[in-house]
Amino acid sequence: MKDTLLSQTLLIEIFTEELPPKALAKLGDAFANGIFNGLKSRDFLGDGAVATAFATPRRLAVAISNVRATSLDKTMREKVLPVSVALDAEGRATAPLVKKLAALAAQCGQAVITPAELERAPDGKAESFFYSYTAKGVALPAGLQVVLEDTVAKLPIPKVMSYQRQHGHAAGHTVRFVRPAHSLVALHGEQVLPLTLLGLDADRQTEGHRFLSPGRITLADADSYAATLAEQGKVIASFSERKEKIRRDLLEGAAKSAAEDQVLMPEALLDEVTALVEWPVVYACKFEDEFLSVPQECLILTMQTNQKYFALTDSAGKLRSRFLIVSNLQTSEPHYIIEGNERVVRPRLSDAKFFFEQDQKKKLAERVPLLANVVYHNKLGNQLQRTERVKTLAASIAALLGGATALSALAERAALLAKADLLTDMVGEFPELQGIMGNYYARHDGEADDVALAISEHYQPRFAGDALPTTDTSIAVALADKLETLVGIWGIGLQPTGDKDPFALRRHALGILRMLLEKRLPISLTQLLSNAAQQFAGNTNFKDPGSDVLPFLYDRLRGLLRERGYAPNEIEAVVAQQPERLDNIIERLDAVQAFAALPEAEALAAANKRITNILKKTEGVGSMVQQDLLRDNAEQSLFAAMNALKPEVDAAFAKGDFSTALKALARLRENVDGFFNDVMVMADDEQLRNNRLALLANLHVMLNQVADISKLAA
Repeated sequence: MKDTLLSQTLLIEIFTEELPPKALAKLGDAFANGIFNGLKSRDFLGDGAVATAFATPRRLAVAISNVRATSLDKTMREKVLPVSVALDAEGRATAPLVKKLAALAAQCGQAVITPAELERAPDGKAESFFYSYTAKGVALPAGLQVVLEDTVAKLPIPKVMSYQRQHGHAAGHTVRFVRPAHSLVALHGEQVLPLTLLGLDADRQTEGHRFLSPGRITLADADSYAATLAEQGKVIASFSERKEKIRRDLLEGAAKSAAEDQVLMPEALLDEVTALVEWPVVYACKFEDEFLSVPQECLILTMQTNQKYFALTDSAGKLRSRFLIVSNLQTSEPHYIIEGNERVVRPRLSDAKFFFEQDQKKKLAERVPLLANVVYHNKLGNQLQRTERVKTLAASIAALLGGATALSALAERAALLAKADLLTDMVGEFPELQGIMGNYYARHDGEADDVALAISEHYQPRFAGDALPTTDTSIAVALADKLETLVGIWGIGLQPTGDKDPFALRRHALGILRMLLEKRLPISLTQLLSNAAQQFAGNTNFKDPGSDVLPFLYDRLRGLLRERGYAPNEIEAVVAQQPERLDNIIERLDAVQAFAALPEAEALAAANKRITNILKKTEGVGSMVQQDLLRDNAEQSLFAAMNALKPEVDAAFAKGDFSTALKALARLRENVDGFFNDVMVMADDEQLRNNRLALLANLHVMLNQVADISKLAA
């Protein structure tokens, strides 16, 4: 029996009223991980112990395999006192030592501990007494009680409820938890553990499905928990298993509707629906075709947000008038459930249709003046003032892109209308549709295609990995919008600090960098920041933050390039030069990678680092080399090799062939090594010294045209 107890499965379940669906997955994982880690840290878990988390709308539970009935004994070594404090001048025990040993004996469960039992050992610069003893293992109920209380106290509960316990030993007492708890299960194998929590005493009974289960369910042992709930209680206890069943059933339901139909299954919606049902069943429903005249984004969002339904599209992505629901009730006569859900969704779709039709009665351009009533920021004015800044900035960016007057005009028009849909009923109901609805309304108003598209695309990229704007007009407006936010918010002193970034300036910065990088835009970063800052001229709250924003952008660029697989020293070699333009930065990085693989790279990188350090200490030296002052053969050879190679390097650099330029420089290695081996740079003769420094300055320029290769040095 003793060996069996050492490897029993532990089950803990808290049965509650309906838990908040959006928090359920996190609560379930936190509950399981908290108990597992707490028991592990207290040596209750055997080798290979595994925690299985369970979470349903009405329960949090965990099953942990190989849990010991008693934790392992531990050998403890405790510092008692420094020798200088423990013994007097004659070597006798002091009062502090006697008192400490008495307390330690009580702690260890011993009658007495004598000074002779102590170990005298070095402790830093002095010596101390130490006592070693074996701490006996703790029984599982005692250790688990502490772990359980600690875990529950640390759960990521979005909002704690207070309620009074009505029954049991804690009747009348106030309890605080995410939802009122009704029962507690604590089984170690077949045995009920004597635990209490939230005013509940542990037993082996739980409840199944609210409607499909016959009543209270008695659990035989911890290992049979999931199977018993499924068979007797009609509950799939595992959150992940329930979610995957829903996913499979939705795909099957879509295929039944039409072979080519696709079901829209956002992970967030899947998680939320999984948290609402214990025994999921998928049913197919439909709505009237007349609603398909409304932009499908509106209908999809209505179904997903308000009703938790799953929309269907054809193979081309066009919305169907059929949709799928996930019910918590299995029945042989589902038509009542289907009809009820069809009846419920109809008013929602009617509202969307009404909003869309009403919004189209007023043109976007007519809404623009009303943006003056919408506050952007109390130090930066209203949305109309912001719109004017973005409009001017977008036109200037269009000009930098090399566009004709027509492109600037399109960018100005798109920027003017970009925020007008914020005042529509549809966006008021569904803020997620801003930009999308502006696109539809602009087309209805007869605006140019590029203008309409830019209204929706100027928000892109919205998140990491999101698509970039597709046209020059969209790019100009998107850059202007993000630059205005970044520079404006930073300029009033609200830059990101630590992990706080309430205005998402990091996201805006990454969007700017991705467009410049991936779209290969031939635009100067400092020019963009300067143009953006100019839009705030006359605002007394604003201080041009250009010198601070630029390093911030370069830091974000480093992270972006790391994600693309470049090594930190390769990135630093390019970014340390603070490149004005990013359109050729990938070619520079690829060239640096190729150069770093050459056998000459390490020596040249080290030499370049040495040159950099020398030149830092001798600022003000010119770059004009006087050939008649080159006395040593090594400096003459280096000068000749540089002159011979310079046209080739310059030509390759001018063509953007950075790899060829760097590889050509590798041929200088022997001459550079010879120079540093044979030539005294800091000669006593001032003319010789300055001439050699000028030679190094010219070499430094040649070596660092593409990147600062000194950053490659170890």
